[in-house]
Amino acid sequence: MPKPGPRTTPRYSATFKATAVRLSQMPGVAVQDVAQSLYIHPFMLSRWRKQAREGLIVTKGATVNKEMLAELKELRRVKKAYDRLRLEHDLLKKAIAFTSERNATSSPSSRGKRTSR
Repeated sequence: MPKPGPRTTPRYSATFKATAVRLSQMPGVAVQDVAQSLYIHPFMLSRWRKQAREGLIVTKGATVNKEMLAELKELRRVKKAYDRLRLEHDLLKKAIAFTSERNATSSPSSRGKRTSR
């Protein structure tokens, strides 16, 4: 149940917005990753980027730590590796289910009772 009273939305400082925009403009960094790491919605960051293009947010004074940039790139790399592993895991689960089902429905004579001669 929501809290009674007016809804409050967080206000972000101009330096926070400018830094977020600068981070999202770095090469090799995705807007989604920046938004996720700053705990903001990607649409909000896209809106700030538009405001920066229009001159409403000044990004020239914003500084970006090399550590933050490296962390965002590492996050992107880890997410790609995770998605790949998850896909491989799903494929293996399907293959195991398929072979288990196939073995269960096979005839008893083909299961391997060999007669010695």
